Order: sequence, then C-alpha cells, then structure tokens
Amino acid sequence: VQLQASGGGLVQAGGSLRLSCVGSGRSFSQRAMGWFRQTPGKEREFVAAISMSGESTLMGDSVKGRFTIWRDNAKNTVYLQMNNLKYEDTAVYYCAADPPYYSNREVGRWNYWGQGTLVTVSS
Repeated sequence: VQLQASGGGLVQAGGSLRLSCVGSGRSFSQRAMGWFRQTPGKEREFVAAISMSGESTLMGDSVKGRFTIWRDNAKNTVYLQMNNLKYEDTAVYYCAADPPYYSNREVGRWNYWGQGTLVTVSS
C-alpha cells in the first residue's frame, strides 16, 4: 500500500486547511485509515482515525471539535478537515493505514505510512 498525503501549507491561526491522502491498491476500503502528526524533537502524535466503512471515527483529544476525518472509498482517499487552527497544530502530518483496530493510537501498530505534509500555523 502506498499513501500520498497532500494539502499542507501556511495558514494563520483561526484558519482552515484540508488534508488529503490517496491510497493505492484495490484494498483501500478494507483498511482503517488515520492521521498522525509530528514536530521536531517530539514523538509522533495520534490525530484521528476512521474505520474501513467510515462509520466510526476517533479524534485525538487536542483536536476534538476542530478537526474532522472522513473517507471516500470510491476515490481511495481519506481527508482531514482542520478548522480553527492553532499555532500548536504546526507539524508534519502523516496519513497511515492498516492498524489491527481503527481506534489504535499506537504508532507502531499502523503498518503503512505516507510521506507527510507540512502544516504551518502562524500566530
């Protein structure tokens, strides 16, 4: 499985961005998907996850109420809508796939990773 994330950029605090992650292969709809983020010197942090069907989602505590995850299996794409962005949301955002359970927040349990897209929020 190959994952290609896009949509990062520079935005002012309070603004919005939408990230996309396109997955290759026919098995996209059979894989839970998620987003993580990382800043220099820190561990990779869970942001959001979505089940194979898209019916269930899980959001990280720091982004609840501001970020939304959804997927379009016909397009092999998972999205992360980020609203009311804060300076502390600045990070490289990675999409990931195929954990044992969609709600697994542990980095090491996700089997596939995209290359990351940089989100910079100016204060």
